[in-house]
Amino acid sequence: MADNNWVDVLDSGALPEDDVIGVEVQGRDIAIYECEGEYFATDNICTHGHARLCDGFLEDGEIECPLHQGRFDIRTGKALCEPLTEDIRSYPVKVEQGRVWLQLEQ
Repeated sequence: MADNNWVDVLDSGALPEDDVIGVEVQGRDIAIYECEGEYFATDNICTHGHARLCDGFLEDGEIECPLHQGRFDIRTGKALCEPLTEDIRSYPVKVEQGRVWLQLEQ
């Protein structure tokens, strides 16, 4: 991976433990998650009902959409249950010197 593909997104301290926040990164709506000390990132818009996932409920590595309660795996973006039929995109994340970095393009 080329270092120039990484984007500095936020201070790791800005994200509460076991929570999710929405951020705009280069014009994209992205959800950043902290789960059991690890960081993950996916698109922030549900593929089913155009709801923001950062407004949903995060538990055990799954984000529940606030609109119709479909759940996605935050590690892979995989749709886990109905009414979801389409996965969301997940992004590589790294944390360096207290900053969360996201790789939008691979």
